Amino acid sequence: MLPHYYTVKEYGEHEIIIQKSRFICHTKRATTEQEAQEFIQEIKKKHRDATHNCSAYLIGENDQFQKANDDGEPSGTAGVPMLEVLKKKGLKDTVVVVTRYFGGIKLGGGGLVRAYGGSVSEGLQAIGIVKRTLMRVMHTKVDYTWLGKLENELRSSVYDVKEIHYADAVEIETYVEEAETEAFTAWMTDLTNGQATIEEGTQTYLEQDVK
Repeated sequence: MLPHYYTVKEYGEHEIIIQKSRFICHTKRATTEQEAQEFIQEIKKKHRDATHNCSAYLIGENDQFQKANDDGEPSGTAGVPMLEVLKKKGLKDTVVVVTRYFGGIKLGGGGLVRAYGGSVSEGLQAIGIVKRTLMRVMHTKVDYTWLGKLENELRSSVYDVKEIHYADAVEIETYVEEAETEAFTAWMTDLTNGQATIEEGTQTYLEQDVK
């Protein structure tokens, strides 16, 4: 699992008009080629009356699955520029489809490259990109007398609280980067004078919006 990577925030659409042609960028996160292909077919079905539905995707930790499709536009003028935008943004597990409704004015090869690449760039900016950081969920169990102190310390620290469970003892779940688990454990132990039970939980990705 990658320590961190960037991907599209969510499903979204963003439209721009170039020389009377409508370019609608559709984005979605996809972790397999099948998911990407299903999304492409879904958009093609939704916009079956469009002039073109060009697509590109980049999937896998090492970008091992990538594809670009011009869907009838001149070779290399649509899918490849779209894919290049995903690569330049450093995105992973992302699929994009740009739907074009022809407006009657031909753009030429260079114009098409700029239009499709620009549609994806603007679409990503409008819809949003997130950074996913691999975290270890740390479980800290303490007596209720420590709760106020630990909450205050955690809220003002670099760590994000996932959840607090209230039972016979209180259990605080905290997101901690893998390289920081030992430091976190030592910190918690010190704060509670060694009276906390600290265990490592599962690994998960924490998402943060990229400005």
